[in-house]
Amino acid sequence: MFSLHNCLVATFVAHLLVTAVISIFARHKVEYLSLAWIMGIFSAIILAVLAIEPLVLSSNPGMLHPAMMLALMATIFLQSIYPLGITMPAYLQWGRSWRYAAPAVVLFAIYGCFLAIGVRPIVIRHWADIPQNLFNSDISLRIAMLALSIYYIVNIFRMPRVMLRNPDTPHYLFGYAFALGLSLCLYTWLAIDFSITLLCSWIVVFTMVNLYLCFRVLETIAVGLPLPKIIEETDDDAEEYPDGTLTQQQEKSNQQGDAGDETAQEDFNEANQRRFEQMEHWMQHNRHIWRDYRFGRDQLCANTGINRFLMLQSVRSQGYYNIHDYISRHRIAEVQRMIRRGEVHSVVDCLDAGFASTKTLRSSFEKYTGQTIDSQFPAAKTR
Repeated sequence: MFSLHNCLVATFVAHLLVTAVISIFARHKVEYLSLAWIMGIFSAIILAVLAIEPLVLSSNPGMLHPAMMLALMATIFLQSIYPLGITMPAYLQWGRSWRYAAPAVVLFAIYGCFLAIGVRPIVIRHWADIPQNLFNSDISLRIAMLALSIYYIVNIFRMPRVMLRNPDTPHYLFGYAFALGLSLCLYTWLAIDFSITLLCSWIVVFTMVNLYLCFRVLETIAVGLPLPKIIEETDDDAEEYPDGTLTQQQEKSNQQGDAGDETAQEDFNEANQRRFEQMEHWMQHNRHIWRDYRFGRDQLCANTGINRFLMLQSVRSQGYYNIHDYISRHRIAEVQRMIRRGEVHSVVDCLDAGFASTKTLRSSFEKYTGQTIDSQFPAAKTR
């Protein structure tokens, strides 16, 4: 049943799980530390709201309720901290963080003082009540909170443009920042004109946005897991075959392998390993062929004599996602080899490894090495 209680329980479990997972990775990469703390704070807040759920359901906060405005300001600030932390240099310095949070802290303190001296919040039920109370100190503070929240939202929408200045920014943060801004616009409307239905809708959106961020972080970590090491063969180990054809020994090996597959007498894993070694042998001795950006899966199948299905089985048995992933991994290894030997002096020179564009080269290099290709040419940046 779609209810506030179910929404709160689901989002609490989701954020608690995200907190636990990100906290583990934060022990190895400090950039995830702020995200782990933020998700932990949201878990605690959601648990607190669960405790007062009957009060929320029975009350009618109306429009611009102070509790909603304070929650709006805090929520927007917390959700903007993680992506802002990547684009802001030296984010972990407390001074920079406090300066960004200072306006919100001041408004929290002023409103707390108002409540301490006995000022009772004004309850607004209709839009027509706002103009006549506009100059009341209580309403003025709420409007100031709304203005500051909008300022934080504008900063969130500005993040993609700011992130472009930092080539190390993960690409998924561009989509996250946009989705985050839209979800906070929904929450702003909720804070202005409260509705249980709108609150449940925002909780669902809020949870999905944060789960998206969590899974993209996990994906970034997963693609960094070690792949089979590419072992280079020396020229003395075997002959070069300029036309990319198979030797008689390889053809015989293929025929034996196919016969073994048909009769099901050969061990499955051993067959995959043998085909993979055959592919590796061909890739090592025919670099001039696959360094053409037009080279792909079909050409590899034709030159090795292995059909598409068996080739996919072989590369997956060795930890690769697909055949394209396998070829790209070799091309990145070739780029690294060219850099080590001093054969290239810029990103454009690296296209000779088989990439059609610098955009593809940059994304693939970062995916397989965890570093940016531009960082390999520091001298080129300063020119």
